[in-house]
Amino acid sequence: MTRLQGKRALITGGTTGIGLETAREFIAEGARVVITGNNPANLEEAAKVLGDKALILRADASDIDAQASLARQIETSLGGLDVVFVNAGVAEFRPIEAWDAAAFDRSFNINIRGPYFLLQALVPLLANPSSIVLNASINAHIGMPNSSVYAATKAALLSLARTLSGELIGRGIRVNAVSPGPISTPLYGKLGLTPEQLDETAQGILGLVKAGRFGDASEIAKAVVYLASDETRFAVGSELIVDGGLSL
Repeated sequence: MTRLQGKRALITGGTTGIGLETAREFIAEGARVVITGNNPANLEEAAKVLGDKALILRADASDIDAQASLARQIETSLGGLDVVFVNAGVAEFRPIEAWDAAAFDRSFNINIRGPYFLLQALVPLLANPSSIVLNASINAHIGMPNSSVYAATKAALLSLARTLSGELIGRGIRVNAVSPGPISTPLYGKLGLTPEQLDETAQGILGLVKAGRFGDASEIAKAVVYLASDETRFAVGSELIVDGGLSL
C-alpha cells in the first residue's frame, strides 16, 4: 500500500518492538524513515533488519541538547518532516515506597521531558499538513498497582496530544495518541524481574485482557500508520486505544 507515499517520517525508539515494527510498516507504505535509538547493539540489529531503507541515528531520548541536535540532523538529511512517531520510552514498575528521586526523574526525562523538547525542536521542520503520533499507554487509564510513575508519564503524553493539538492545528499539524495495552515486546524483559516474576506478571495481566492474548507489535504499528496517514486528517487530539479489551 502507499498511504504514506513520499512522506518523511521520524520514529523515536525505533530499533526494537513497536518502533521497529512501525518502521517496517512505514517503509512498506512508501515513507522515507529515520529511526533513533541509544543502545549500540539494537542500533546495529535494526540496521541489519531495515538495511538502506531507513536512516538510523543514535540519540538519547532524555537528553535535551540531543533533541536539538537530532532536529538539525533531520533537517540536513530530509529537509523537513511529515510524520513524527514519539515512541521512545521506559517502563519501570515499583511500589510507591521503592521509588527515589533519581528513578522518578529518569522515567519523566525519557518519557515526557525529552519528547516535549524534541517536539519543540521539530515543529519548525514539520510540513503543512503533518501528523504527530504519541505512544501513550492504557496504563494512563487504569489503576494498575506499581505503575504510578509510568502511568503518570503516559497521562502527560495524552494531555499533550490535546493541548498541542489546540496549539498547532492552525499550522496544519495534527497531534494524536495511540494507547497500547499489553504487547509482546522486549519492553517486559527490561523490568528487572526474574523469569519467574515475569511469567507471574504476564499471567496476571493476561487474565484481564478480554481478547485472551497479548497484542502483537504489528497491530500497534498499523494503528500508528492509520493516525499518521491522510485517512485521519479529521482526527485531532484523539486517542486510539488498542488494548484487547483490557480497559473494558
